[in-house]
This record gives sequence, structure tokens and C-alpha cells, in this order.
Amino acid sequence: MDSNYIENQEVENRPDNTAFTQQRLPAWQPILSAGIVIPLFVLVGLAFIGIGVALFVTSRNLHVLEMDYTGVEKTSPCFSCSDPIKQKNCKCSLSFELDKLFEGPVFFYYGLTNYFQNQRAYGVSKDYNQLSGDLDYFTFFFSIVPDSTCKPYRYDVNNKPIVPCGSLANSMFNDTFNLYQMKNGVKEEVPLDGKGISWWTDYNIKYRNPSVNPLRNAFNGTVKPLYWSKPAYELDPTDTANNGFINQDFLVWMRRSALPNFRKLYRRITDGLPAGNYSLEISYNYPVIAFDGKKKVAFSNVSWMGGKNEFLGIAYLVIGSLCLVMSVVMLIIYHWRNSSPDAN
Repeated sequence: MDSNYIENQEVENRPDNTAFTQQRLPAWQPILSAGIVIPLFVLVGLAFIGIGVALFVTSRNLHVLEMDYTGVEKTSPCFSCSDPIKQKNCKCSLSFELDKLFEGPVFFYYGLTNYFQNQRAYGVSKDYNQLSGDLDYFTFFFSIVPDSTCKPYRYDVNNKPIVPCGSLANSMFNDTFNLYQMKNGVKEEVPLDGKGISWWTDYNIKYRNPSVNPLRNAFNGTVKPLYWSKPAYELDPTDTANNGFINQDFLVWMRRSALPNFRKLYRRITDGLPAGNYSLEISYNYPVIAFDGKKKVAFSNVSWMGGKNEFLGIAYLVIGSLCLVMSVVMLIIYHWRNSSPDAN
């Protein structure tokens, strides 16, 4: 092969003679020395310890009250309701006492254990087109709807489409709660605020109701989920902004939990709970004993760091302490190396 041809090819393939392509740009490479690393470890350690103390103290000042109402134990107030035969429309109550003010806002949660909402087939069992308010996916449309992922809760025994379809919607939590404060033997209801408990993106973007008025007409020719006591358009008929697919309780349930033991926000108590005696009346409807699950309620207040969680503060304290210990170890080694005769 001609040497001139090879030389010309090399010239053509050669990068441009610029500082960037020839890697001649100015660069700075830190030289890690004891005078830099040891103070850095000290500063990081002190910063982490400060953050850890703040997180730990704040978490310790928060209050959490959790009560189990599954009714497995015979001494439980909800024991009679745990019987599947008596479970429908069964009511029970939990009594508790607060010896000091539960500062508001107080968040009221329901909790489930051994419940795997993260199971893949269960999680995908819903029709996004239905839940976005597309009427074409409510009834038969070219025999492809509702979405096949909704099986086995796609049609009822009469072959009518279920809206909303799927396992996730069908298993919606349906226990309800009313909280009362006992004052001189008289029950005074504590107001529970259910507005804004779901994610903003769910309420305003992800889920939408059909543009039909009244809403019930959009569900003509469909049936409610098999385990629901009422159809979607009756979840809250008194408030159009909390009815149908944008019902707050429905949205909270449809956002799946990652772990088998979880809490979901039920209501908010804005003014807090004064010291005193309380009674929580429960409409016990949701079965959990069949899969060894448990049901709980929890009251908790929050701070700038969120809910009660001592782990985060402890983690910062441990890492900060390790940084300080390592700085001391490195200082001792550095001093020993410089003072030894071999250092000279």
C-alpha cells in the first residue's frame, strides 16, 4: 500500500489540534494530605452529629398512639366482629386516654400487616383508561375493554363490565371510623378532615372523572366492583370534588405501598387532641384474618422532619462519631510516622 496514502489517512483521522481534543485544558487535581483530610473528617463528623442530635431530639418529641383492632384476642373489643358471619355491618369501639395534649395537626392512619400491595399481578390489575375518565373503556368497545389486566375482576357473572375494574380497586379498604371525646359522660364528636390526604398528582393529573353530569349516568351499563358496598359515583355524593375516581380515600388506596406492613392516611385532625378520654367507633368491614393479617389505627403528629423516625437521627450520630474516631486515628498515625526515626 502506498505510504503517502497511509500518511494522508492518518492526517485525516487525526483530531483537531485544539486544547480540548488534545487534552491540554487546564486541570486541578487535589493532593490529599493529612492537613486536608483530618480537618475534613472532623468537620463532617461535627456536622453529622449536629444534624443527628436535631433529628433525634425532634423525633423523641413527637407522639404516636397505635392500637390493634383485628379482634383475634377474645379480650379485644372487636373480637365479635372478626367472625366472618358477623362481619358485615358490624361495629365495635376502642377506648383510650390521653394524659396530655396531642399537638396538632394530628394525622389519623389505618394500618395493615402481611398485605402485599407490591405484588406485580395485583399492582397492574387496573385500567388506566377507565381511571382517566375515558368512557370508551367503561363498556364494550370492539371487545377489548376493560383492560385484560383487570382479570379476574373485569366482568361480573352477567358479563357486565366492572368499573373500576381490577384487583387493586376491588380490594379497597372500607372500614370507617368516628372519633368521640368523652366529656362528663357525653360523647362529643371530633371533626376529621379528609381533604387533601392524597397526592396532588393523583387528584389533579392521574385520575379523572368522566365529563358527564350527573356522574351516575357515566356508569350506565356497568356494575360496581364485587366487594364494594356502593358504586364509585356514590363514594361521596355530597361533594362532587370528592366523588368517583377522585375520592380521596380511593386515591390513597390506589397508591400502592412498597412493603407488606404499611399505614395509609385516613384523616387529619387540625386542632390536635386535648388530654382526656376518647372512644373510636369502628365500622368493621374489611377481612384480614384469612391471610393472617392485622388491622391497626394510629394517631401521630409530625414536624419539619416528617413523622416519628429515630433511625435517621441515630444513623447520622453513628456516621458522625465514626468520622471523628477516624480523624483521631489518622492524627495518631500521622504523628507517629513523622516522629519515628525512619521518617527522616
